[in-house]
Amino acid sequence: MAARDVGDALEAAGVAVRAAGDGDEVAGVRPRWVALPESAEEIAAVMRVCAAHDLAAVATGGGTKLHWGTPPDRCDVLVDLCCMNRPPEHAAGDLVVRAQAGVTVEALARALAEGGQELALDVPVPGTTVGGLLATGIAGPRRFRHGTARDLLIGVTVVLADGTIAKSGGKVVKNVAGYDLGKLFTGSYGTLGIIADATFRLHPLPAARAWVTATVERPVTETAEPYVYEGRTLDTTSTDVAASLRAVIPAVTESPLEPSAVEMDWPDAEGPCTVAVLVEGAAAAERAKALCALMGGALSDAQVTEEPPPWWGRLPEPPAPDGPPGTLGEGAGAGDGGEILLEVRNIPSRLAGSFVGPLTAAREAGVRAAVRGSLASHVFHVALPPGTEPRRVAAFTGGLRAHMETGGDGRVVVLAAPQETARRLDRWGHVGALPLMRRVKERFDPDRRLSPSRFPGGI
Repeated sequence: MAARDVGDALEAAGVAVRAAGDGDEVAGVRPRWVALPESAEEIAAVMRVCAAHDLAAVATGGGTKLHWGTPPDRCDVLVDLCCMNRPPEHAAGDLVVRAQAGVTVEALARALAEGGQELALDVPVPGTTVGGLLATGIAGPRRFRHGTARDLLIGVTVVLADGTIAKSGGKVVKNVAGYDLGKLFTGSYGTLGIIADATFRLHPLPAARAWVTATVERPVTETAEPYVYEGRTLDTTSTDVAASLRAVIPAVTESPLEPSAVEMDWPDAEGPCTVAVLVEGAAAAERAKALCALMGGALSDAQVTEEPPPWWGRLPEPPAPDGPPGTLGEGAGAGDGGEILLEVRNIPSRLAGSFVGPLTAAREAGVRAAVRGSLASHVFHVALPPGTEPRRVAAFTGGLRAHMETGGDGRVVVLAAPQETARRLDRWGHVGALPLMRRVKERFDPDRRLSPSRFPGGI
């Protein structure tokens, strides 16, 4: 169809539109037009034009994760929500906020802090918008204590493929009316509808924060006596990093001292591994000191600090192919097409495998890997050096899945990879709920107009 026809149709609906450029690609697929709606009604107008002319649409906010996920089969219109960034509606007395999809998480945090409140999420990708947060389902360290965006979401407005505006939930925490579209749409990569705004449950800003950090520089030395904390014996006769963490982490996460997050940073298998524990709220410093004593039995250099380590709440930096671990390789900037990033999830009983598996698979595939993530929530991210040969990335991913997915407990997802590399990979791995997901997609988007093929199984 002629570009003028679509442009005229969108402009007639009152929506700004421009021709797509090089920076508008979605996982390597370039759209034809970029629409810039400013409200749910204007998103609906865009989708009605798409329905009338059989066009496929992909939504974006900050554009920080457009290279994540499978490339769409087609992308005619990029629905850019950057203009949907009005000041949030903050009902401080109800501990609730409503924000448009184009509001960045940083801007939301600043607005809420003025009222002494926060959305208790640590988003690991700077520049993420509310819509992108929900569409990808990404979360940071404090998911252990407060949950993910899916758990804190209490209301959402979405636009469906035919231009219908649907709402779920409301502006109060106790609301059970209607279908829970928010939970369904969170993590769906825009394949079911376009999120226009969201309402979240808030928390008061904590009175104080403290971190306990400890580094395992070398194998733990065998001790003559077992370490005992509140009647619990911790194994300190281990001789490697994994066993050291296996000994102490359950005691930390189950402690009545109530840590908000327990994170790990392991830039390279041959180097040190750092553990950091966050304590928030009343008597944070005193509770942190008690956790420091608990961790000190197995991790001898544990110490309390008032500031987080520099890597806290961020995705792992990929090792340089021939440089020191933890340094950025050439061209490894945020959003760069050379990024190679995987997400690993596991169950508590297989905690050690969650972070040892990637390092073992890296040795087997002949690559270097950096691992960072939650020892409490069992979600880790793995970064490989940019420019790693596609065959080695494929070998690493296959080996990692062999380590992690035995028995169906673990999950490995390739979030980002260069196009040539991605063609050799199954990004999503085994998805047991795929038949149900297909039925949901058919119900919400039967013509496959929204982000087609961005999700498992070509959904």
